[in-house]
Amino acid sequence: MRVLVLIPGPLRQTAGDQARLEVDLPEPATLGVLLDHLAERYPLLDRRLRDERAGLRRYVNFYVDGEECRRLSGAETSLRPDAEVRILPSVAGG
Repeated sequence: MRVLVLIPGPLRQTAGDQARLEVDLPEPATLGVLLDHLAERYPLLDRRLRDERAGLRRYVNFYVDGEECRRLSGAETSLRPDAEVRILPSVAGG
């Protein structure tokens, strides 16, 4: 099954300078499975998305089909075929 991942500008350098990644995953797939797949291909991106225990970084938001994954099941959030995963790092400052 194919999933679309939208990479924000600040993280594109760690994802081969790509804004969109189309990823083929086995079914059933979860956000965690997707992140494992991305980690194999883009290890620098993985370090920005997950901590040393493979947990979702606190200041990175993951939206699955428009819903924030922490309100769903976190890394265990199920992905449907043709799902859209948007990654948004938090911005701080004043």
